[in-house]
Amino acid sequence: QVQLVESGGGLVQPGGSLRLSCEASGNIASIFVWGWYRQAPGKQRELVATITSGGRTNYTNSVKGRFTISRDNAGNMVHLQMNNLKPEDTAVYYCTANYFIDSYNTINAWGQGTLVTVSS
Repeated sequence: QVQLVESGGGLVQPGGSLRLSCEASGNIASIFVWGWYRQAPGKQRELVATITSGGRTNYTNSVKGRFTISRDNAGNMVHLQMNNLKPEDTAVYYCTANYFIDSYNTINAWGQGTLVTVSS
């Protein structure tokens, strides 16, 4: 089993930066994809960025060039560096981790979420 805890959210002015962190505990060796999702008020949850255990990254178009997802060498933490933040980035951000529970089956773990508010 994998547990995730996010940190780093807060209030920032437009154009500012924030760095979100996600720490995993449990069977972290079984994680093969990490991700960050976000959910703005009244909107569906959307995928923001992913990073595989091999380091391959992917971003939704609206954050390309502004956000960077990275993973610590120890393999138990993932970060989302968010630059040039815009009001439309305001949302609750969730960390996820896809991991194997046996040779064939996987589960997606979720953190509790951290609020990012971009406002002047």
